[in-house]
Amino acid sequence: MRSHGSLPVTAMTVDWSPHETSTHQDHVIAHVIGATVLGYFTTEQAIHLLLDIGFIWMIYVDGEMGLLLQSVAINELEVDEDVRARLREETQRLHDDGVTTEGLVEYEAPPADCLIVEVSLEARDEERRIFIRGEQSSLTIETSLVTSEVRVQAVSL
Repeated sequence: MRSHGSLPVTAMTVDWSPHETSTHQDHVIAHVIGATVLGYFTTEQAIHLLLDIGFIWMIYVDGEMGLLLQSVAINELEVDEDVRARLREETQRLHDDGVTTEGLVEYEAPPADCLIVEVSLEARDEERRIFIRGEQSSLTIETSLVTSEVRVQAVSL
């Protein structure tokens, strides 16, 4: 099993267990280390994290991952052109102004400033949890394979 860091005791619960990552997930994770999450939005089956390196990191509800240039990722979304135009505009604003950008419609600001240091994946029945350990603060992303729900939370270390 591959591991990208261990969860701090405060973020662990006994009912979650480590989930093996694929070679592709390992590759994506290696590229996001050192990046900062500027904002995120969700679609039916995924959360899309805008990174300060010009890429969008897609994390699907099953824990699979992808990493695309932000322009490519936005162009590939199955949304109407108005949403796509807002995403492009807000993407630029987030790069210009950072996580304090106000008036976002499509994106949400991350609940904590997170410069990615480590990433790990856990499972519990039909749920997945991605723990993104940051330099000063961390995030968890919990997903449900049944409902496609995605929850993002800040975690104190």
